[in-house]
Amino acid sequence: MVRLSDFDYPLPAERIAQAPLPERDAARMLRLDRHSGAIEDHQFRELADLLSPGDLLVANESRVFPARLLGEREGGGAVEALLLTEVAPLEWQALVRPGAKIRPGSRLRFDPGVEAEVVSEGERGERRLRFAGVADLPAWIERHGHVPLPPYIRRPDEALDRERYQTVYAHPSGSAAAPTAGLHFTRRVLARLQERGIAWTTVCLHVGLGTFQPVTSELIEEHPMHTERYSVSAGAAAELNRARAAGGKIVAVGTTAARVLETVAPGPGGGFVESQGETSIYLYPGREFRAVDALLTNFHAPRTTLLMMIAAFAGLDHVRHAYQHALDHGYRFLSYGDCMLIL
Repeated sequence: MVRLSDFDYPLPAERIAQAPLPERDAARMLRLDRHSGAIEDHQFRELADLLSPGDLLVANESRVFPARLLGEREGGGAVEALLLTEVAPLEWQALVRPGAKIRPGSRLRFDPGVEAEVVSEGERGERRLRFAGVADLPAWIERHGHVPLPPYIRRPDEALDRERYQTVYAHPSGSAAAPTAGLHFTRRVLARLQERGIAWTTVCLHVGLGTFQPVTSELIEEHPMHTERYSVSAGAAAELNRARAAGGKIVAVGTTAARVLETVAPGPGGGFVESQGETSIYLYPGREFRAVDALLTNFHAPRTTLLMMIAAFAGLDHVRHAYQHALDHGYRFLSYGDCMLIL
């Protein structure tokens, strides 16, 4: 039986990257053979040389929006709201701080001149906010919202984060956190992949509430997995079927792309098809992968569903060994950190 404590490891604060490297593709990349457990140290710029012509990279194209709003409570005191999902015109599901002091009926003020009423409280601590005082709320959020950097990045967001906490291929807005494995890609890396005959396509999964929810069940099977919206275009489905028919590897760029691919994985004899909807797929050791052949991913925090997914794909012992190697050899962890390629 696999327990939550099996996914714990000591992560010193100084190993958590607090800012991006000057160049996106300068990250280090650990190559892990998921069958043998063999490890090699590389640079991300070498990605094309570690894949084969005919392989297909599948990335999450969701765009991060400036989802973090700063303001004050009606009775005084600072407040922070992290917008997660638009549920109706002028209404959003959000996480708020300090949560203990913000109950239904509370009013929050955000500069300049925008207010929100707390309409209801959800089972996981989220609040439903109804905004007033603004005609075009999405445009106002784009102008006045802050980049939703994760709480382990211990600094205020800066102008640079608007560019760097975003992939170079991001398109439809909707995520409250970046699909971080894609942050390393540059136009020159994409051009090198094309030169090598390595294909590229995108799917979309808007990262929401579950990214911020801790796992509290010691028996990991009991964790209530969150739901996120996804879509797979007809063009992406065609690329996936083409790669599969030609014997190329389907390489998921990050855990969010992997969630989509495993959600829509066809049964025996079937093919990928255009689709959209919601997924609550939960991948942990013992669950089989049906679509993903290789995975590019950053290094994840202890005791998270992201780490569980990696262990499901590569084996818990191999992942433990790889993470210890990364800690011993100076790799940078989490969102702005280095990455690993699991083949």
